[in-house]
This record gives sequence, structure tokens and C-alpha cells, in this order.
Amino acid sequence: MKIIECVPNISEGRDRKKIESIVAMLSGVEGVKLLDVCIDADHNRTVLTFIGRPEDVERGAAAVCAWALDLIDMRKHRGVHPRIGAVDVVPFVPLRGATMKHAVDVAHRFGRAFGEKNKIPVYFYGEAALDPRRRELPDVRKGEYEALRTHFEDPLWIPDAGPAFFNPRGGATAVGAREPLIAFNINLATDDLHVAKEIACSIRQSGGGLQYVRAIGVPLQSRNIVQVAMNLTNYRVTPLKKVFDTVKNKASQYDVSILESELIGLIPEEALEGVSAEYLQLSKFCAECIIETHL
Repeated sequence: MKIIECVPNISEGRDRKKIESIVAMLSGVEGVKLLDVCIDADHNRTVLTFIGRPEDVERGAAAVCAWALDLIDMRKHRGVHPRIGAVDVVPFVPLRGATMKHAVDVAHRFGRAFGEKNKIPVYFYGEAALDPRRRELPDVRKGEYEALRTHFEDPLWIPDAGPAFFNPRGGATAVGAREPLIAFNINLATDDLHVAKEIACSIRQSGGGLQYVRAIGVPLQSRNIVQVAMNLTNYRVTPLKKVFDTVKNKASQYDVSILESELIGLIPEEALEGVSAEYLQLSKFCAECIIETHL
């Protein structure tokens, strides 16, 4: 049996009633298994992780993403995480028995139907990218939601699917196919945002740092601390331990310690080889956080 993972990132992390409604919608879709719901009020974002056969995952994504569009108004959205829409990003990941082509096919079918039905501009990224300039997600999110209105005046920003006009309520959606990545955040024992931003700049690949690491420094106002928020897009080349050690060493240069680290969504078992959750100071970690536990 082919198994595909889908990890929609929804731009709502504060209104519990809306989040519960979105989760309930997904839970009611036959054939999909909801594995994780990660809610962050500071990021104002919820990340859902679910798996199933390609056709079931496609149906689940269509249902939950359409429902989220009905509930979220981007004109009122504020949060520290980059975003372009109410349904910000919808990646499809091949797991057991599935190939990247299967994930790309699902991404293209979902993205075209979602954009047309909901009147939402859709950009394909990652392995599903149709334009090489949009292969990297940060390039798709350039300028974020606030820049979309002017983007549509530029022929280079014509969407891959859906209408080529600004939707003020829903924004736009990035739909992609990719290998498993690790969304990994490190919380620092300081409220100095400069420290987090300097560390993020020094470790991300685009700043000359670690390969396959994307990083930003953000404030967590609810806790009066700062965070280095990261995506590790190839944990085999740049292991989790190396990233953690590098951030810890960089922080020590500012006389700052690490409070804890956290995973957003799930992690491949292979990524934990040679390192423990205790070493990484992972909060709320258990066997259910490992993808293979659910396969």
C-alpha cells in the first residue's frame, strides 16, 4: 500500500474554537489518520500531520483546507511566522510504498482543484515546482501576505493554479512535494531578539552557515523569550545533533543558554540515530513523535 503524508500549515494558532473545528473536519474524513496537531499562539499557526493512501490524503487535504479558508481572515492575521495565506503551505511527502512522483501528482491535482474551487492563487514549490524560481519555499513567501497585491501586477508572479488576482481574505497557498524535513525550534533563555536573529543568520545556508538549514529568529511574547526557528531540509547531510550543538555554541558566545528545543510535527526515526531527546533538550517528546511509529 502507498502511504502519503500531508502537513498543512494553517494561519491560526490563537482561536481554539476555530482550531478545534478544523481538526474535527479532518478527523471526519474516512481513510486518513491524524497523527499530530501542533498549535503555536506566538507564531499564530497550527500544523496538522496526517497520513493515508494518496487518494484519501488528497480528499482530506481538500476538505480541511477549504474549511480553514472559511474560518480564517488574513486581513486580521498577525504572527511571527512567515505566511502568505490562511492555508499557508500544503506539502505532500512520500512515505511507505510511495515515490516522489506519487507525491508530486497528488500535489498538482490537489493544488489545481483547490485553487479553482476556492478562488485561491496557488504556487507549486519543492519537487512539485513548475517554475524553478519557486522551488524554494522562502522564495514563494517573499514579501509575505502583505506583498501579494503588488505581486499580481508582475507577470513573473502569475500563479501556477487558481486565479491571478489578490484574495484579501484567503491570500495565497503554496502546495509542494518534498522529502521529510524536520521543523526544529530552539528556545533561548533571553528576551534579546538580536541574539536569536544573529544566531539564525549565522547558521542558515543562505547566510553561509549549515547546509540545508533554514532559520529565523523570532520573539515568543507569551513567554518573554526568543526562539531560533528552523527547517532542516536534509537531516542526513546536516544532522540534528550538529544543528543543536552549533546553536548552543553560538548562544554561549552571547552568554545565553538553551531553555529547550521542540519539534513541530513528526520526525523520521533515522534522524535520531546517535543522539537522544534528552541531549537535544526536546520538550514533550515521546514515541508518537516518530513517523515510523504510525506506519
